[in-house]
Amino acid sequence: MTTAGTARETITRTGPAAARQHTLRERNLELVARAVYEVPEPLSRAGVAAATGLARATVSTLVDQLVAAGLVRELPAVTGGRAGRPAVPLVPAPRSVVGLGLEVNVDYLGARVLDLTGDVVTDQVVPGSFHDSDPAAVLGRLGALAREVSDGVAAEGMTVAGARLALPGLVDPRTGLLEVAPNLGWSSLEPVPLLGLGDLDVRVANEAKLAALAELAGGSDVAPPDSFIFVSGDVGIGAAIVVDRELFLGERGWNGEIGHVVVDPAGPRCSCGAFGCLEQYAGKEAMMRAVGLPPVAPLDALVAHLAEGAALPDAGRALGSALADFVNLLDVGTIVLGGAYTELLPWLRADVEAVLDDRVLAAPFVDLQVRAAQAGPQAALTGGAREVLRAVLAAPAAWV
Repeated sequence: MTTAGTARETITRTGPAAARQHTLRERNLELVARAVYEVPEPLSRAGVAAATGLARATVSTLVDQLVAAGLVRELPAVTGGRAGRPAVPLVPAPRSVVGLGLEVNVDYLGARVLDLTGDVVTDQVVPGSFHDSDPAAVLGRLGALAREVSDGVAAEGMTVAGARLALPGLVDPRTGLLEVAPNLGWSSLEPVPLLGLGDLDVRVANEAKLAALAELAGGSDVAPPDSFIFVSGDVGIGAAIVVDRELFLGERGWNGEIGHVVVDPAGPRCSCGAFGCLEQYAGKEAMMRAVGLPPVAPLDALVAHLAEGAALPDAGRALGSALADFVNLLDVGTIVLGGAYTELLPWLRADVEAVLDDRVLAAPFVDLQVRAAQAGPQAALTGGAREVLRAVLAAPAAWV
C-alpha cells in the first residue's frame, strides 16, 4: 500500500518547466532585439512596445540594457510635430559585436568580419591551390589569418562573437566533423581544433548552405525569393535548398551535392570516384579546359575568352540537366546561380533554360526562373558571419 507522501515523491514531471522570471526576461530581450533589427525603418521605444505588445516601461528597461551591451544604438531624437517627448530611433549598433566568417575552398582561403548592421568591417581572401592538401597545414594557415583579422577588430574595440567555417563537402553540423571533401582530398576530419583559435566558438558548415543564407539577407534592389535552389559553382559545385526562407537540410544536413549528380555515366572519372559527374562538365576547371585555358587560370581569363566568342555548350547543358532533376524532385521553380556562375550566367543561360524547358515536367505550367546571385563574391564568408550574428540576436541576454 502506498502512502500519500510516498505517492507525491514518485510523481515524475513530464511537462515543460514552469517559466522562471529570468527566462521571461530572456524572451522579452529577444523580442525587443528582433523588433529593432527586423524592420526597414528604425523604431522608437514606443514603436517597439507597439510591435511586441510589451509595456512601455518594460521596453525602455530592456532597450537600455541592449544599448549598454553594445547591441543597439540610439540615433538623435526626432520631433514628429506632436506634443510630448521626441522619439529616439533605435538601430543595430555598428562595430561593436561582430561575426567572423571563415572558408577553405579549393583555390582560396578567406576571413570576413561583419558587424550587426550587416556591413563588412574587414576581409582577407588569399589565393592558393588546395587540391589534395594537408588539412593541418591549410587549417593552421587559415587559423593564423583568423587571428590576424580578429586581433585587428579587437584593437578597435570590437568583440568577435564567434566564427563559422565554410567547407566544400559533407559536413555534420551536429558533431563538427567533415566527412569528406573530394576536391580538397580531405575525409573523416575534425577541422576546428586544427585552426588553433582557442576558446573562440567556431562551428562548421557547408559552403553552399552558408552562401544561400547570405543570399536570403538580400542587400540589392532585387528581393530574394522565399524558396529557391541555390547553386554555388566553383571547382566544385554545391547546392542548397531554401523553402519558405528556411534551409532544408535533410536527415543529416548532407543534401545539395549537385556537383556529384551523374549527367553522363560514360563521362570522365570524378574526384569522388564516379563517372560523368556534373563537376566534370560545369566545374570551373572543366570549363577552363573546354576553352583551352589552364585549369588554374583566373575566372577573368575565362570571361574574356567567352566575350571573344568562345562557348560552353557542354557546361550549360550539363548544368541544365542536373537542375532539371532537382526541380522535378523538389518543385522549387527559382534557381539562383552563385560563385563563378554569377559572372558566367550570360554564356550559360540559354543552354540551361533550354534544357529546363525540355526536361522539367511542370515547365509548361510554371514560370521557371534562373537568376544570378546578389550576395557578392565569396558569399559563404558573408553567410558565415551573418549566422554568428543571428545567434547573438537569438540570445541577446548572454551579452547583457
